[in-house]
Amino acid sequence: MTPDEITGRILWRSDEILVLDKPAGLAVHRAPGTWASLEDHFDALRLGLPDLPGLAHRLDKDTSGCLVLGRTPAMLRRLNQLFADGLVEKTYWAVVEGAPPAPDGRVDRALRRVRRAGDWTSVVDKNGQPAATRYRTLGSGDGRTWLELAPETGRTHQIRVHCAFLGCPVVGDMAYGRPAGPGERLHLHARAVAFDLDGARVEVVAPPPRHMLPALRACGFAV
Repeated sequence: MTPDEITGRILWRSDEILVLDKPAGLAVHRAPGTWASLEDHFDALRLGLPDLPGLAHRLDKDTSGCLVLGRTPAMLRRLNQLFADGLVEKTYWAVVEGAPPAPDGRVDRALRRVRRAGDWTSVVDKNGQPAATRYRTLGSGDGRTWLELAPETGRTHQIRVHCAFLGCPVVGDMAYGRPAGPGERLHLHARAVAFDLDGARVEVVAPPPRHMLPALRACGFAV
């Protein structure tokens, strides 16, 4: 992506914070085997400030949506702490294969990180780290379900593993579901973030990505 394309995806901005609509397929940081990342665009996202912005949290490479960045070192530390303390409300949308056993509920299953083929994945393990995700059904169609999910913790691939545990893996999830179809991408989107800071409420919503729209519309979504 070009610098102008990245800055054009800013959803919300203050003197010390940016909320970006991260595109699916773009890693947030440099890693072995990753030829491009959001970090490559930090200079463009500086927007006149002396310091480069920093990631307050992370999204998987193939997950789109709301990503919060701190524009100053002091604010970045505050935001990191808000996320670590569970004081940021995160809302995700997913389209899953099939349907969960109940239209809404809570998955409370510990997760353990494991290394497979050079990549980190997670598995359900009672001896792992506590992990919980709330979910509710927003619609269904064509053998799939549109879910709203609210992770209470922030474990690696938490939503994807918990959906697979429910028997309804996220569409396009090659790691925890079935192989993706031709041109099919992960149908997981960080829909919204909300948090309180200095007596003010910050609430930001990201529009669903283009690749999810056909499945969402089949499940009842209307723009």
